[in-house]
Amino acid sequence: MALPNDNTREMLAAQAHIWNHTFSYVNSMSLKCSIQLGIPDIIHSNGRAMTLFDLVDALPINNNAKIMDYIFRLMRILIHAGFFNQTKANDKEEDGYLLTPASHPNFMDPWHSLSKWIKSDDDSSTPFAIAHGKPLFEYDERQPNINSQFNEIMASDSRLVISVVIKNSRGVFEGLKSLVDVGDGIGIVAKVIADAFLEMNCIVFDLPHVIEGCEGTKNLSYVGGDMFKFIPSADAILLKEKGGKVIIIDMVLMDRNLEKGHDKNQHDWAKLFSDAGFSDYNIMPMLGLRSIIEVFPYARNLINSSKGPCH
Repeated sequence: MALPNDNTREMLAAQAHIWNHTFSYVNSMSLKCSIQLGIPDIIHSNGRAMTLFDLVDALPINNNAKIMDYIFRLMRILIHAGFFNQTKANDKEEDGYLLTPASHPNFMDPWHSLSKWIKSDDDSSTPFAIAHGKPLFEYDERQPNINSQFNEIMASDSRLVISVVIKNSRGVFEGLKSLVDVGDGIGIVAKVIADAFLEMNCIVFDLPHVIEGCEGTKNLSYVGGDMFKFIPSADAILLKEKGGKVIIIDMVLMDRNLEKGHDKNQHDWAKLFSDAGFSDYNIMPMLGLRSIIEVFPYARNLINSSKGPCH
């Protein structure tokens, strides 16, 4: 059988891309079905991997061969979508299902509270607080397993982002003697920066329960505290001694007409910086919608359109 040539591969890839978008609703509708059946809660309550038979037996539906096949197909879709894991469930080497962080009830329950949150008159509330009675970070403080899962989710994203930053925007960090990384969890970003710039003193600053057990290095240390009460001084924050800067890694919508939740375009960021008392900024597109943003308390010479005064 002849192997497909480059043109055939491109055509197949294009077709797969179109089909993925055409049927993108399948994952979300399958997830909705699993929530309505209570599958995440059942697996969570079981405390270990569940076989297909045990899972179907625990569902509030009639157990028969046809239902077994339906649930098998449903779980196969959700495993592929990353909402569940498949592993060995017992000594008989039978396949079983486990939750992933994305399917954990603690993270999924807030979505059940969306309508209640929208109707709420409390502007400071969140769907998570409504579902669990307290904000995420207070909840994490009393749930070590959830705190660990949340930190790992944030760390996975940080590893990808900071690797691109160091590779393409190294100049942002050159010349800095100190940097405090605020709210970086276990400090993935700061670790990469500290390894790349051995002359820089890096501080990871987060809530005490978040950094508990983290070990520093020669030029990396961990400090616990509340960012709304105190932030250690440094040349850059990723706030500052005089002449320093703030470094932000976040979404910047380059098209002012594009709306995506609460993500800001360049005009929105400029107004935010101006309102906060900063004089200048520099936005460098980096990864998808992600950009690295330098914010300065003093005016600089403007070089191109991605740099501008705050006005």
